Amino acid sequence: MPPLRKCTLLVNNFFAITAALLMAFSLRAGAFEMLIVGRFVMGVDGGIALSALPMYLSEISPKEIRGSLGQVTAIFICIGVFTGQLLGLPELLGKESTWPYLFGLILVPAAIQLVFLPFFPESPRYLLFEKHDQAAAEKAFRTFLGKEDVSREVEEALAEGRVQRNILLVSTLELLRTRYVRWQVITVVVTMACYQLCGLNAIWFYTNSIFGKAGIAPENIPYITLSTGGIETLASIFSGLVIERLGRRPLLIGGFGLMTLFFGILTVTLTLQDRAPWIPYLSIVCILAIIASFCSGPGGIPFVLTGEFFQQSQRPAAFIVAGTVNWLSNFVVGLVFPFIQKSLGTYCFLVFAFICLAGAVYLFIVLPETKNRTHAEISQAFAKRNKAYPPAEKTDSAVADDKATDRPEPEASSTLDNHVKSGIV
Repeated sequence: MPPLRKCTLLVNNFFAITAALLMAFSLRAGAFEMLIVGRFVMGVDGGIALSALPMYLSEISPKEIRGSLGQVTAIFICIGVFTGQLLGLPELLGKESTWPYLFGLILVPAAIQLVFLPFFPESPRYLLFEKHDQAAAEKAFRTFLGKEDVSREVEEALAEGRVQRNILLVSTLELLRTRYVRWQVITVVVTMACYQLCGLNAIWFYTNSIFGKAGIAPENIPYITLSTGGIETLASIFSGLVIERLGRRPLLIGGFGLMTLFFGILTVTLTLQDRAPWIPYLSIVCILAIIASFCSGPGGIPFVLTGEFFQQSQRPAAFIVAGTVNWLSNFVVGLVFPFIQKSLGTYCFLVFAFICLAGAVYLFIVLPETKNRTHAEISQAFAKRNKAYPPAEKTDSAVADDKATDRPEPEASSTLDNHVKSGIV
């Protein structure tokens, strides 16, 4: 991914515009292939956006509000889902003759971003570390934070820069081979895999049938389904409001733990739904509870952690890893779930309960709290488990030993030396 976060987001809008035009005109052209290609291009747009945007947000925010600002991504995803459900109602754009206009509306947010984003500064950390323009970085911080005195934020960023002063932009392969971020990478992989494999997509598969079993008339189901989008939005806003008070760790572990509980109850209610007329309504409650549990923590925090775990030179590679795991896991769910559902029936949710439980246990054992911590402090929290320290974490005696060792090094080996100093094995 190019290092320019804002430029990446701007260029990415052309994928959204292309996808919108392909899907919107597929009916008039009588070519379903345009719809398929448009969906594919829209997937590219989503993949890029879910890497570049959280990275941009993590780099423009001070550590005190880093989590809340990072949750903005999840909040607007939920708002988008709710808006799509609302516009998809039969009275609006949910009819056979008007659905192309629904796809065409993708143009609106893309156009808004193309108009307004050029007036936003580039990431201050990008300006500071990669453009070496401290004046522009200070100006960017003033614009984003709305205050004149940004010396503390600049000093915090410079402290991160001193850690990596001799390190070039890290490739994905180098990141995977770096010892002092090994457990950070593993944790990102686990949280991103659980983010997609936890079963939320399977919930959408069952929603209409569960509402039907509860006695809701088919023509009323789209309106009842709006409640799921509303719950998603409210839960994500709640998470954004409390994340800096409660922390990332309790919300993630609690979210996966509650999903485990409600998936278990949902399995029971689906299995016994014909035994009593009130049981399908309990299934509806379980669905809403699972959605709320997901959006209160697991729905947004994995993206926040990816920005917090890694220093500036490693973030692009880290988001490539996170995005790859995210979309591969999503692909696996779409490919495998129909077979799981056909084989296990209502017991298929026990598979997702196990995944949520495994994720909660892993995070309870491995994940340190990262709220209000600098990158150096987060690295220190992982250092014992990694059995390796970042370059700046050397003790004074180790630094003295390095200075005392006065051996000339061959010029050709400088790249290898930088990798060794970076902790790459």
